[in-house]
Amino acid sequence: MILALDRFVFCSYFCSMNPEEIKRYFESNPPPKEVKWTEWAYISNTQVFLRSCYTTIQNYNGPMDRCPAWWHLRDFYVLMKKTQHSPASAETQTGESASEENESGQTAYPQSAEQVQVYI
Repeated sequence: MILALDRFVFCSYFCSMNPEEIKRYFESNPPPKEVKWTEWAYISNTQVFLRSCYTTIQNYNGPMDRCPAWWHLRDFYVLMKKTQHSPASAETQTGESASEENESGQTAYPQSAEQVQVYI
């Protein structure tokens, strides 16, 4: 419940931006070259990712709120804004320390809610 409310409040603040404003933001504040977004989403070249989002949004004929590229661009922007002020931002953006392994070489999962990082 708290995570849903946090996402709502955060998106209410940042989602009022349009694609052109986000594009200008990334032109003046370029993201790192590589970003580990989640366990299953790794961006190896953020500039290619951003260009793809901008092109797809520009060519999309439906309502903007239904464009998957807009969702990806907006969520990436929110992630970069959140990690910009986070002490672990360098670790998150480069993918280092995002997952730890135990002695047997398996991924160690968090043991408590305090150890879980949520990316929207």
